[in-house]
Amino acid sequence: MGVIGELAAFVTRASAAALPETERAMLRRHVADTLLAAVAGAQTTEGQALQRALPRTSLADAAGMLAAVVRHTEIDDIHTRSCTTPSSVTVPTALTLAGEYGACDADTVASAIWVGTELMTRLGVAIDGARILYRGLWPTYFTAPLGAAAIAARMMRLTEAQTTHALSLALMLSAGRSGRFHGALPGRSMILAMAVANGVRAAQAAKDGVGGDPALLDGPWLKDAHGIDAKIDALTTGLGAGSIYPQMTLKPFCSAKQAIAAIEAFTTILDEGVSADAITKVVMRVPPPYVRMVAMKPEAGARASTIVSAAFQMGLAAYRRERLHDIERADAMAETAALTFTGKVEIVADESLLEFFPANFPAEIEVSVGAKTLRKRVTAATGDPGRALDDAALRQKAAKVLSFMAGHSPPDTIMAIGLAGFDSDAACKELADALWYLCVDR
Repeated sequence: MGVIGELAAFVTRASAAALPETERAMLRRHVADTLLAAVAGAQTTEGQALQRALPRTSLADAAGMLAAVVRHTEIDDIHTRSCTTPSSVTVPTALTLAGEYGACDADTVASAIWVGTELMTRLGVAIDGARILYRGLWPTYFTAPLGAAAIAARMMRLTEAQTTHALSLALMLSAGRSGRFHGALPGRSMILAMAVANGVRAAQAAKDGVGGDPALLDGPWLKDAHGIDAKIDALTTGLGAGSIYPQMTLKPFCSAKQAIAAIEAFTTILDEGVSADAITKVVMRVPPPYVRMVAMKPEAGARASTIVSAAFQMGLAAYRRERLHDIERADAMAETAALTFTGKVEIVADESLLEFFPANFPAEIEVSVGAKTLRKRVTAATGDPGRALDDAALRQKAAKVLSFMAGHSPPDTIMAIGLAGFDSDAACKELADALWYLCVDR
């Protein structure tokens, strides 16, 4: 059996019900966290623009549109080793297809989310996503067609042979490097929506008898087509013997993951009694691969820059900490104290931190206060494996994020629907309905 055949066997046979209870609980939390991102994302200026710009006439397009709404929030989950944000793709795709193909069978939907997440993260690890990102290849975008096709194949109950063709077709739709996005509505979310829709369509085509290349990954295709020296064994080694969820991260607030450890280290120093006004300099050390990324300057009209810029977010932590949970970041340029603080921050590469990367995205902070220098290193940040968010922490995150939004259901209600979504088929239907009603038909 070839590599894609092994993946297809896993997609068609794996059952989330067979996972240990601890991993099933993690899966539920990632689903609830994604529902939160969808509800909040649907209310931002960018999220509403995405809903207007993206089609939703087909199931494939609807799944892609919801994935884009989730992903643009930057509060969704991440798997650091692959540098993919899988639940932004897998949860909306499975729940969009649930009513049509899965009849909201709880185990089918949960299993579909799991297999899609597993394939996205494994492909991301195989292509060394945590490093290749900084060469211009966006791992989530690259892996989205495969993940969406796996989910659609499971929800549509394709045979193992049909699933093999679906996965093969989806891989052929994987895009290479993206460019720099400009304009009022950044194209990043748009192309992700298209990638997700393409994955669903690959499965629909396979169901109708369209064939792919089952041996696609058994040779140098990734090298020849994309210039990637992939570790193909990462796709299948230990496949099905537990899930990827223990390795995944739930973000505690809205930020690029690469900046979160630094922000946590900085807030820890502040909370020990240091006045932000007394700080004369901050040196932030991070692994070389992402030093340029987090050193981005905040720019007017560029929402993403306020979410990536570590210096700006340290300024928010110092003067307007609650706004770390504000995914809209409207009028961010009016936060003059935070903007002024960015001038005190120097960001440098530190190769000694590579020992923790890519399992974690670490940072070390040096804060100068008069003649004193205070240091704090964070290797595993809040939300990372070993420091995972529990149900209570997720509810707190939801309350803080949604405090910036108007006209939504209570945060506890949203979290309850998400966390209980696989308790029964009726609960699964409520979850699928909530995703659409709260995020689209508001």
